[in-house]
Amino acid sequence: MGPDPRLEVLAERQWRDYRSGRPGSAFADPGLVLTLSEAYDVQAEVARLRCEEGDTVAGHKIGCIGPGVVEQFGMAGPIYARLFGSERRRSGAVIRHKDHTNLAIEGEMAVRIGAGGAIVAAFPVIELHNFVFRAPRKTLAELVANNGINAGVVVPHHLAETPVERWLGAKNLSVEINGKVVASGPLWAFSGGPEEAVAWLRSNLGLCGRSPTSGDLVLTGTPLGLYPVKPDDRVVVKVDDEIHVDCVIA
Repeated sequence: MGPDPRLEVLAERQWRDYRSGRPGSAFADPGLVLTLSEAYDVQAEVARLRCEEGDTVAGHKIGCIGPGVVEQFGMAGPIYARLFGSERRRSGAVIRHKDHTNLAIEGEMAVRIGAGGAIVAAFPVIELHNFVFRAPRKTLAELVANNGINAGVVVPHHLAETPVERWLGAKNLSVEINGKVVASGPLWAFSGGPEEAVAWLRSNLGLCGRSPTSGDLVLTGTPLGLYPVKPDDRVVVKVDDEIHVDCVIA
């Protein structure tokens, strides 16, 4: 991050607010204006502060790309954000609603990066979000500075070694809440599939001298939408009617 004291102060506030359950409160101030580049600087500085306190960056997510989310947000990416080791959960996890701000979920496909940046595995996941925008008008800068509103990811560890070829003939990704299908569609948000998603991420991380590394988890973006959940909800993500990952909201 550059030596801009304004952005450093904002990043410190962002991290403090995230920990206290008030993510992104600074964006309620109509005087706060950020360029997209500045928003990525803030995201990076918050990540540095988190890692200083013992967390780890476990990969990246791509967001604001699928038609469902683009329509919901009224703006189009793609954008990227960090995933953190402390917020990675196993399929079947119990997610506490009160630990989040307007908890919402996405069903999407993720990939794992291996040596040389190659995709070595792919599987469905449930992404968790603090679904809140503070500014009067949603912007990509607010989304990016709030780390893509990511609040964690539920991963089917039993599929951790599943090759991407396993999904070549798959046709339908669906999200169910309490047994009701709330959305279904293709597996991949990028028309070129996981390879295009990772290529996009690699190119954009490269602008700041970074790249996906071996072991990274990459969420490739949902082709569906973002869905608020409440206590006692059970969330299931299926591919072609077969359950692969789930969680319960408590």
